[in-house]
Parts: sequence; structure tokens; C-alpha cells
Amino acid sequence: MTQIILKPGREKSLLRKHPWVFSGAIASVSGKTQAGETVDVITEKKELLGYGAWSSESQIRVRMWSFDAQEKINTQFFHARLERAIEARKRPRLDEYTTAYRIVNAESDGLPGIVVDRYGDYLVCQFLSTGAEYWKQVIAEQLAQMLPAKGIYERSDVDVRQKEGLQPVSGVLTGEAPPDTIEIKEGDCRFHVDIKHGHKTGFYLDQRENRAAVAEFAQGTEVLNCFSYTGGFGIWALKGGAKKVTNIESSAALLELAQRNADLNQIDANHIENIAGDVFQILRQYRDENRQFDLIILDPPKFAESKDQLKRASRGYKDINLLACKLLKPGGILFTFSCSGLMEAGLFQKIVADAALDAGRNAQMIRRLTQAADHPTALNFPEGSYLKGMICRVW
Repeated sequence: MTQIILKPGREKSLLRKHPWVFSGAIASVSGKTQAGETVDVITEKKELLGYGAWSSESQIRVRMWSFDAQEKINTQFFHARLERAIEARKRPRLDEYTTAYRIVNAESDGLPGIVVDRYGDYLVCQFLSTGAEYWKQVIAEQLAQMLPAKGIYERSDVDVRQKEGLQPVSGVLTGEAPPDTIEIKEGDCRFHVDIKHGHKTGFYLDQRENRAAVAEFAQGTEVLNCFSYTGGFGIWALKGGAKKVTNIESSAALLELAQRNADLNQIDANHIENIAGDVFQILRQYRDENRQFDLIILDPPKFAESKDQLKRASRGYKDINLLACKLLKPGGILFTFSCSGLMEAGLFQKIVADAALDAGRNAQMIRRLTQAADHPTALNFPEGSYLKGMICRVW
């Protein structure tokens, strides 16, 4: 087996069981290996640290499968890891509350680069790294045995694969092709989901608990739901007693699905307004018109894909939060999020605080928010805590 020999002192993160080995940590590579194949990772003193998947093109050269020298990376290994992840989702009794949830959360479930979500009778997978791609067929076969489903669909059509030297891929892995939309249950709400073309694997499952939190504050409010996607936060607000919800989304097709979701939940058309356009421009228009809202939700897409984009992303987050603060009535509630993994929680809080200050408003944080419980973060992998959110009251 190929050996990856680390530079002196570069084993420290691996001794803490962080699963990534960067190119700069490697002294030499003993032997030849293909992308995704399993390699030994050893110190300069020839001490075995564990086994990982090799990637020749990514800055992350190795993603660790195991730190156990006795463990073999084979079909049994993946069966055991998948079984552990599946069992972990049974304890919160997710299936009693929802028909859509995450089953495998990549590194945080000990399966780097592998994401598996359930949507009713279908499983949707993403294989985001060379190691995940190498073992894809084995993983699909194991899932088919362990979680009977009508079909397993692949959504590896994401830009991050290019960093691994992989092309985007989507399509049926096993079983039937899914229909154009699947109906899922989430608490008392129902949603149509397009798992073949929708964002991520079709729906923002990581926001499930935060959508429910909106209902706590929605009674009697007028709500502005920015970057609304297919209207999830808005539906929950209306279920919580909101008087009216205005959804803003750049895609008219997504707003059509949002309206279908409103109809599915028997929402009166007078209580919902769908606006297609650029959120930044529309917020400025509302500011100039002196419009005000009781509750505003800011759930933008990832603004920072790399470290060199972080400053620009920070300006974007400040801009929308400043505008939101100006549009809130005194005592209004702001739900604000960043899903950029590079954006640290402390920095995000400072950006929102500066936005409130520049808007001439006072704000207090009521609650911190993060991703749902089926998207756990392994303590040895802090990068897994990518979703940061706050509920703020603005005066």
C-alpha cells in the first residue's frame, strides 16, 4: 500500500483525529496510487497514524477513513459506518416528525465526502471527494440493503468536485428514477421537493429546526422572507399565525414551487406574496418606500467559497443585515444566517452588530442557531459547524 509520509511535527492535527491532510504537510509519497485509493499515513518516524483516501489534485491530499491501525477499509468498514449513522438518526425519532432528513453527514459521521439524505421513499446521495467516488458503488449497494427505498439518486453535480479533479454527475444509482417532485412532511407542514434539480439535495434540511423556531415569533406579524427558495420559512411563519408573508427569490420557477407549497398547506392566497428579483435591490426599494415588517428572515446562499472571498462576503452580509434592521419595526425580530463555512460565528455576530449600529438601531441576540440535529458536527472536525444563525430583537 502507498505510504504518505508527513513532515516533522505535521502529525499533530491527526493525533487529534482531524480527518484532513493538506498538501503542505506531506514530505513524500512512497509508491504510486490512483485517485481515491486507500493509503497509509505515517510520521517521519514511520509511525502509522491511520488510513485515508488519496487525492492528487485537491489541496486536501488525504481524507482519513480511520485512525485505527487494525481496521481494514473494505465493504465491512462502510457497512459499519453507515449502520452507525443510521442508528444515530433513530434516537431523536426523526421519522415521527419528518419524512426528510440527513442520514450521513460526511466527515462528522466518519465518512468524508459522503452525504446521504432521505426524502420519503427515495435516498439522495452526494459523493464529493475522490475517496467517496472510488467507493460509490459499494456505498450505494450497502444503502440499498440497509435502507429499502424505491430508488437511490445521485446529486454530485456540485462545484466542489472540481477541486478533486471530478466531473459533476447526477442520475439514478439504483432502483427507480424519482418523480419531478416528492411530497415530504415536516411537523405540521408539507412541501413539494425537486430532488433532481433543487438546491443541495433538494431541500434545506439543515434549517428544519430553525423553520420551526420562526413559528414561535410569527403570531400576528407581517413577515419578509428573503432568499426564500421554495418558501419553507414562510410556510412555517404562516402556520405560526403570521398575517402575511412576502417571499423574495431571484428564480421565478422556485417561486412557482413556493406557491404550490402554499396551496399544499391550504394557505389563503391573501396571506402570501411572491416577489421575483434581487434581494439587495428590493430591500433598498422597500427602504426608500418606508415599508416596515415585524419579522425578517435572511437566509442567503453561501457568500464565501474561499478565504480570498471572505472580505467581500462580509460586506454582503453587512449590507443585507443593515437594510433589514432599517426595515424592522421597533421590537421587530430578525432571523439572520450565514451558511459560509469560512465565516466564524464571532465574526458573523460582529458583522450583524455593526450593521445594526450603522442602521441607527439597537439589537439584542435572543438565541443562537445552527444546523439541525441530523447534521451533527464531530468535535474533532469543527469545520462541520458551517451554519451560523441568530434570532435578534431590533429596537
